[in-house]
Amino acid sequence: MDDDLLRPADQVTWLILAIFRLNGELIAAGDQLVADLPLTSSRWQVLSVIAASLAPLPVASIARNMGLTRQGVRATVKELAKAGLVEFASNPHHRRAHLVLITPEGKRVDAAATALQRPWAKALGRGLPSERLADAVDLIQTLCARLSDSRKPASHL
Repeated sequence: MDDDLLRPADQVTWLILAIFRLNGELIAAGDQLVADLPLTSSRWQVLSVIAASLAPLPVASIARNMGLTRQGVRATVKELAKAGLVEFASNPHHRRAHLVLITPEGKRVDAAATALQRPWAKALGRGLPSERLADAVDLIQTLCARLSDSRKPASHL
């Protein structure tokens, strides 16, 4: 078989491995960055999605938006609620799927985490051309969309 036919697949494999490594580094760095707050990287991720949402969402929607499992997000939301960063409200569209609301303390903690993250991200990105960063974001979003599409069942017409 021609080596050129394998090259894109090999490149995607190396990209996936690099993203796995990056994910591990980001989790460790995030844990360190918010160590003085009642957060971990996983709590921070979920809290930031809740904080950025224009409307309260149930756990299933938060999980879907993040590409995570409902069970994992549910456990994290329970931890956030125990810490007083989120609370639950009745959902007029579904009796059992309560809405998750950020509390004033959750807003304060999210703002504190963001204040720590911005200079850290600026330092991390120093010297990286904005075009390369934009290309990286675009490539990762494209791969996310393809992976998401590949998990959807084929529609029957």
